[in-house]
Amino acid sequence: MTAPPSSHVLVSETLTAGAPHVREGADVAGAQRDTLIALVPCAIVGIANAGHQTLAAGANLGFQGPQGWRGEALAFLGIAATPDGVAASITTGLLWALPVLATTLLASLFWTAVFARVRGRTPSPSAPVVAVLLALMLPAPVPLWQAALAASFAVVVGLEIFGGTGRNPVHPAVVGFLFLYFAYPASFSAPGAWVGFADAEETTLLRALAGGGLEAVDTFGFTPWKSALGFEPGALGETSAIACAAGAAWLVLRGLASWRVVAGGVAGLALTLLGLGALAEGRPPLLLPWSWHLVTGSFAFALAFLATDPVTGAMTRAGRWIHGFLVGALTALVRGLNPAHPEGTMMAVLLGSVLAPLVDHVVVRVRLARRARRRRGAASRG
Repeated sequence: MTAPPSSHVLVSETLTAGAPHVREGADVAGAQRDTLIALVPCAIVGIANAGHQTLAAGANLGFQGPQGWRGEALAFLGIAATPDGVAASITTGLLWALPVLATTLLASLFWTAVFARVRGRTPSPSAPVVAVLLALMLPAPVPLWQAALAASFAVVVGLEIFGGTGRNPVHPAVVGFLFLYFAYPASFSAPGAWVGFADAEETTLLRALAGGGLEAVDTFGFTPWKSALGFEPGALGETSAIACAAGAAWLVLRGLASWRVVAGGVAGLALTLLGLGALAEGRPPLLLPWSWHLVTGSFAFALAFLATDPVTGAMTRAGRWIHGFLVGALTALVRGLNPAHPEGTMMAVLLGSVLAPLVDHVVVRVRLARRARRRRGAASRG
């Protein structure tokens, strides 16, 4: 299939008609579909948890359920707005999550359609995945115009400006998230930013630690088990490390993610935190052991779905170990040494993607040097 001649930047004169992968027949659309399937456990747990956290925060403030049209919708459906109700939690979570998802999806599809028309080619198949990933990375009460802005920035600056799917040097969802994080920090740190009530005191575990130490952890009732299951305030799809692990396992089985990146990320986080703890006379950074950091915040989500992206990560086997280790180590360094940004994972993924080509280059050069030494040794012996 030949595309019409074009002067646009980063547009090839030919388009791949079949599957672009050498070792299997899966096409790009199939890879995107498998990624969406892997995100299902995170979405289910995240939506139910978002609803539960909202109802619990409202009950603590004396409200009978969410405010505005969401409360009216629950009343219309005849669902009692109690934090312990499964139907109430799921429905409330859906009422928060669906508008965010629809906004990011529409913005992503709009910009991919615009660039496809300008370039005279089919729209990028990765737009739905970018939209879903970004929606799951945001707080449920995020203003919809900010969600649209983040999705637009992710697709335009993080994807299409480089030529579309397969050409982006960093993950578009990470680009969109970090743009919103630094441009509108109040959407992530203001009181009640995670539960939809401006007067609520609920916050994420890492921000509670940064502000009040272990006393704040006890006050808000955080535990490692709750962090692993995802029963705490947080983004729509990032709270449950167990759900993220299930998604990562699916991607590894389908050949879309490398287990080396995941293992390297865990090792990087653990060893760096242990090293920082030793330097701090045995007290771990942010007062948490490395195993708790592993299931806290967005680390599990980023390691499962963002760091393992085959486009923006390392390609060599040794490079994947190093790439994963860098993501884990950088996350630990940001969390342990920069309390102004207690999360740190998305910045670590961004820096890891930037360094991935250099990592592969060094790995290849080392292998070539070893091969040359073996040839010279064999020649000298002969």
